[in-house]
Order: sequence, then structure tokens, then C-alpha cells
Amino acid sequence: MKNSDLSANPVNTPSISKRSLSAHAWLGLFVSAFMYIICLSGTLAVFHQELERWEQPQIPETTEVDIQAIDKAYDTFVDTYPEETEHMYVVFPGSGIPRIVVENDHVAHFVNPDGSLGEVEQSNWTKMLVDLHLYLHLPKSFGMILVSAFGALLCALILSGFLAHPRIIKDAFRFRRGGTGLQENIDLHNRFSVWAAPFHLMIGVTGAFFGLTTVLIGLVSQAFYDGDNQAVFDELFTPEPALEQPLQRPQIGRAMDYIRQHNPEGSPLFLTVHEPDTAGQFIEVFVKQPGRLIYSENYRFDVQGNFIETAGYRDGETAKQVIYSMYRLHFGEFAGSASKVLYFVLGMMLTVVSATGINIWLNKRKTTDVINQWWPTFVWGTPLILSVSALLNLFIHVRLDLFIWVGLVVALAIAARQQNTQLWVSRLKQALAVSLLTMIAAYTAKSGIAAFNIAALQLNIPLALFAIYLLLKGRQARP
Repeated sequence: MKNSDLSANPVNTPSISKRSLSAHAWLGLFVSAFMYIICLSGTLAVFHQELERWEQPQIPETTEVDIQAIDKAYDTFVDTYPEETEHMYVVFPGSGIPRIVVENDHVAHFVNPDGSLGEVEQSNWTKMLVDLHLYLHLPKSFGMILVSAFGALLCALILSGFLAHPRIIKDAFRFRRGGTGLQENIDLHNRFSVWAAPFHLMIGVTGAFFGLTTVLIGLVSQAFYDGDNQAVFDELFTPEPALEQPLQRPQIGRAMDYIRQHNPEGSPLFLTVHEPDTAGQFIEVFVKQPGRLIYSENYRFDVQGNFIETAGYRDGETAKQVIYSMYRLHFGEFAGSASKVLYFVLGMMLTVVSATGINIWLNKRKTTDVINQWWPTFVWGTPLILSVSALLNLFIHVRLDLFIWVGLVVALAIAARQQNTQLWVSRLKQALAVSLLTMIAAYTAKSGIAAFNIAALQLNIPLALFAIYLLLKGRQARP
């Protein structure tokens, strides 16, 4: 081997590192704003079931399933809402919310213990948050693809970050505070990136899967199935049965009895009646399987409740099982509250990584401009506006999605006029704390005794503690 070959490594390694660092910085700058919103909203959406319960704490809760009461509620619902719908649903307590709901594509009612229809289900704020994470409040088909593209970019950021920082693993437990805050941001960014890298990579891969699957199916169908997308779907997901039956009300009770006998260890999540009031209608029950990552095994029945088939996600082909496991992997719904808390912590770490990446870039710049005011406003203004929107939603119906984006524009406009960035950020944090405490107080006044149910307290207590922490930290920071 020539001497020149031996000397190539010292020359090439810094060059690769510099190029990777440059690519990492520009890629991070491009995606950070949307990435931050996606990460923050996704971290909060881990508790979407708890948030739905929080929005209506007065609803009686149960883990018992009375099929006769459900049959009565279903019949009453159909008679009350005769308009055309493509699906009817019954949601069971096994879904993660200890309430029973009957609904169509337009409206949902809770079911009372006696089988009568209870209150209309209203979870406007939770739906807004989930839509923000999944679609960025854009049209769903486009928004899902865009958000999934950010999942793919997250994977690229993780890999380029490791290439750009050769010492990142060696310095995994190094943390420096003080000074201008640059070293603190660098260490937070690098430490959280290393500690949670497997989780962040998994989130990026599964997030990319949801939206890009449609694109990939289109490409595969063009290449191998003469453009027939449905043929590809039928390979990945079990096709629906083709039936011709007399018109009658679905026999839900018989279907549920079959599941109790043949899958007693399973936990029914929800039941769907496809194409109701047509000759081709059929019942599909989604049953969670203990100890499995798949979302469910699906049992299909004709309108009389006679068993037809299972979808084959529990014991079928490996590819089907993997695809049907993506949801629980992405949202952490596989080990109860423990996995949700873990996902929340790891998700907040990813959110911090998104924020500190731009903090580092801003600190290293030799110039100061409006971006220095906009970025911290974006970071702290987003949770503030989310909090205010939740407060407003308690009393008035507003376009929550529009309120979020208009609120951010107004906050950025105000930030552009600020001279003291540090003071402005401190005020944003204090405003967030006050808005959270005000929301909890208003929520308690509105909900009355229901505000002391577990559905309310499991969120209000952590939010109050976080608000108090912000206030105490702000007071300690004063001279």
C-alpha cells in the first residue's frame, strides 16, 4: 500500500464531517419549524384518548359490555339518524376509553347503561390536535404525504447528525451549563439525539410509512399490476367479502357471542357495519390481541351474525403483521399507561432536539436579525396558543385550526417588534403558565364535580404542576 493511501483517512474524515455538518444544518433549518410542530403535537397526541375523556369528564365510565344495551342503542341511533352513511360503529371500552359509543360517519352518541342514547360525543380540541400532527391542518391526502415526508427527513437528519459529530457517542453524558447558552443547547441537542436515537428513528420510519404507503402502492401497481391499486391493497390487506343478503338490522349480539367463545383472551376495540342498509353489508369486529403489536385481529360476519372469516393479521403473512403493527409502534399504544408515558418523555426529547438545533445555529451566526426573535417565539408561542385554544373551546365554538395558525402569525408579528429577546421569551413562558392555570380554573368552574373525576385530574394535575414550575423558574431567573 502506498504512503499516500495511508494518509488519505486523516484528510477525508474532516472533509466528510464538514460536508455532513453543512448538509445537516441546512436540512435542519428547512424542516425545523414544521418538524417542531409535528413533534410537539405528536407528543401531546400520545394522550389523545385521555384528552377525549378530559373534554367530557361528566360521561359515566365503565369497562362492562352489555350486548343487549348496545343492540338497543344501535336500533335507537339508526331510527334517530336515518340519513345515508357508509359505516356504523360501536366503540367498546377496550379501545382505551372506558365508555361505549355508537356512531355513524356524521355524529356519535355515548351509550347509557340502560341502552338509551347519552350525550353527543364532542372532542373538538383533541381532533384538532390529532389533525395538526397527521396533516398540519392541510387537506388530508396532501397533508399526510407531507407529514410522512418529514418522517423520512427525520431519518436523514438522524443519520447525518451522527456523521457530522464523530464524538457524539463519546460525549453522550457530557453536559455544560452557563455562558451564552450555546454549550448547553449543543449538549442537550447531542445528548437527547444519542439517548433516544432508536426511538426517533423508529418514529421517523413509521411516520413515513403512513403517508408514503399510498405513493409506493401507486408505483408498485404501475410496475406489476397494470395500474390496479386495489390489487396491491388486496395483497397487503384482506379484501372485503362480497355478499348478497336480505335487508335487515345487523345481529351484533350473535357476532359478539362468537368472539367471546373463540377469542376470549381478546379485547374488542370497536365494531364496524360496512355499507349499512345494503345487500352487501357485513359486520367487522376489531379485537386487540394481548402481547401482540398488531393493531387487532378482525372478525367478519354477515348481517345475521354468522362468521365469515378473519382478516389474518394475527397469524397471517409476516408482511401483514408488520404493516398492521405500525400504528401501535408509532403512537405507543401497546403497554398501557407505561408505554404512553415513555413515548411522551422520548417525544419531548425529540421536540427539544428540534428546537435546540436551530438555537445552536442562531448562536453560531455572526449576524442578528428578526429570525432571532421569531424562532423562540415559535417554540414557546405554539404551546401558548394551543393552551389558549383549549380555554376558548370550553365556552365557544371557534375554528380551532384557523385560530392556531392566525395566532402564530400574530405572535411572530409582535415578536418582530421586540428589542429584548430574553425578556420576551420570559414573558411567553409566564403567559403559558398563566393560561394553563386559567384554563384549569375555568374548566373546574364549568365541569363542577366532574372536574374531580380521574378523566379530568389525570391531565389537570400534571398541567398545573408544569405551570407552577414555569412560574417558579421565571421568578428564580429574575435579578
